[in-house]
Amino acid sequence: MISLNTFDYILIIGFFALTLFIGIYVSKKSSKDSTEYFLSGRNMPWWLLGVSMVATTFSTDTPNFVTDIVRKDGVSANWMWWAFLITGLLTVFVYAKLWRKSDLKTDIEFYELRYGGKPAKFLRAFRALYLGFLFNIFAMAGVTLAAIKIGGIMLGLEPWETIIYAGTVTVIFSTLGGFKGVVYTDFILFFTAMAGAIGAAIYLVNIPEVGGIQALLSNENVTDKLSILPDFSNTEAIITLLIIPLSVQWWSSWYPGAEPGGGGYIAQRMLAAKDENNAIGATFFFNIMHYALRPWPWILVALASLVVFPDVASIKEAFPNIADNKLGHDLAYSAMLTKLPNGLLGLVLASLIAAYMSTISTHLNWGSSYIVNDFYKQHINKNASEKELVFTGKISTIILMIFSALFALYLQNAKQLFDIIIMFGAGTGLIFILRWFWWRINAWSEISAMIVSGVISLLFSSDVINELFFGAQGFFPSWAKFPLTVLITSIIWIVVTYLTKPENEETLTNFYKKTIPGGPSWKFYFTSIVKEKNIDINYEKSWNLSSEIKAILLGCLLIYSILFATGHWIYGNTKTAISITLLVTISIYLLSKIWKKLKNNFL
Repeated sequence: MISLNTFDYILIIGFFALTLFIGIYVSKKSSKDSTEYFLSGRNMPWWLLGVSMVATTFSTDTPNFVTDIVRKDGVSANWMWWAFLITGLLTVFVYAKLWRKSDLKTDIEFYELRYGGKPAKFLRAFRALYLGFLFNIFAMAGVTLAAIKIGGIMLGLEPWETIIYAGTVTVIFSTLGGFKGVVYTDFILFFTAMAGAIGAAIYLVNIPEVGGIQALLSNENVTDKLSILPDFSNTEAIITLLIIPLSVQWWSSWYPGAEPGGGGYIAQRMLAAKDENNAIGATFFFNIMHYALRPWPWILVALASLVVFPDVASIKEAFPNIADNKLGHDLAYSAMLTKLPNGLLGLVLASLIAAYMSTISTHLNWGSSYIVNDFYKQHINKNASEKELVFTGKISTIILMIFSALFALYLQNAKQLFDIIIMFGAGTGLIFILRWFWWRINAWSEISAMIVSGVISLLFSSDVINELFFGAQGFFPSWAKFPLTVLITSIIWIVVTYLTKPENEETLTNFYKKTIPGGPSWKFYFTSIVKEKNIDINYEKSWNLSSEIKAILLGCLLIYSILFATGHWIYGNTKTAISITLLVTISIYLLSKIWKKLKNNFL
């Protein structure tokens, strides 16, 4: 357990006080109506929203998750989530402008814009409760679990104490300030969190036990973990860490913050933007920071932890009071932080508190927006006043916090949740991408995909099924579980799409007029099926797929180049770093040219 001095306490208490002040300061305006409470009046600039996206995904469980996979499988294991960059850039260059044009209050409201009848109402209500309540509680529980581990190792706190101290302040300012309070505090939380992460990485790499960057990179516990790419001689590693994520996972899975076609709290921020341009700018800034720059401080601490705590047993020996059901490689990040000096220690603790509060406050406001706009107003009280909706939002915020805190007490590590979420969303992602552009998709397509994906995931998680079908004794290799889930789910929802009726003409026409996605599928529908009628759209002008694909590819090249260049600069591979940095410059130039063309087309 660490010992805090007066300066540390001033930093931490001052940080709590500042966030509470912001929540109280904006509370009056935020409570004016539900649009203000959940979207801040739709007038947010790109830089504020982009920083908020980054701050939200910088959570207490994120460095723990990165530490866990780096210690077990090396730096290259991060490709299991780095591959989602493709999804992120698809959102930037294709879907951000569509979401902003939709003018919805939540992305779940999309269901009754794109689909019609009882199936659409069911989808909206079910997804509101499933994502806004159940799924959201899972996500927040993972964040709270990380906070519990940090509190236990660094401060000697019992799990319930961590929840009370950190959770109470977070739920107060989230309830009072609404979305505006969340975004404003995110701006402060981001810089605090980044300063703490970078400061911790620099100090911990240079402690006597590690001996500096060169000693770290040559340590026998670390040398086989350094590669940014998987070992190409290891077929299973290449398939699971590179081929499946880059060829299947990015488009087929639903994951918070990286939803195919945009969605969740990323969509909430796009919907809150001043205009389409600001929505695009925010998501692009987020993807650069999230994938290219932010992971490296965590990676360095994870690598340094292998020198100080080479295995889980050494962590247990150093921290004997940690319960066995909370013991794992992810604890190494918190264990390393106990070696920080006073002053920096206060800053890092404040940064971890910032990471926790930013993520939890976003999830609370986002989940509450689903419960209020997409369930309560639609099915409980259709005539609810704005005052009643805001009050319901505040109550649901508190309830979400309580349930997520209770669930966190039963979890062991963040990787558990990541695997569960990935499997339960397998096969559904393609619908979220195509539903904007393929008119034939209907509500039953989504319902069938959602059910099938869940059922198959549960079956494949069974020990009996695993032993029979996967692994050394089964019909398929262990890595085939995810692609099979995607394949079966995709086949079934496509068959269901053709076996059921398409949405009616009025619903499809209203959707097209509102968002103008363009493309050959819509052109076929309006020219061959409904004979244009009252639609007068230049399909070719609104459809920029070739330019958008070029922008996505150049964006991937740019951001992955920044990721690799940063890593090689840190590793001291100067020649390689210079070459990749040159590639970064070329990518920026080419992407700026494509962007000008896209911008002129949709403005």
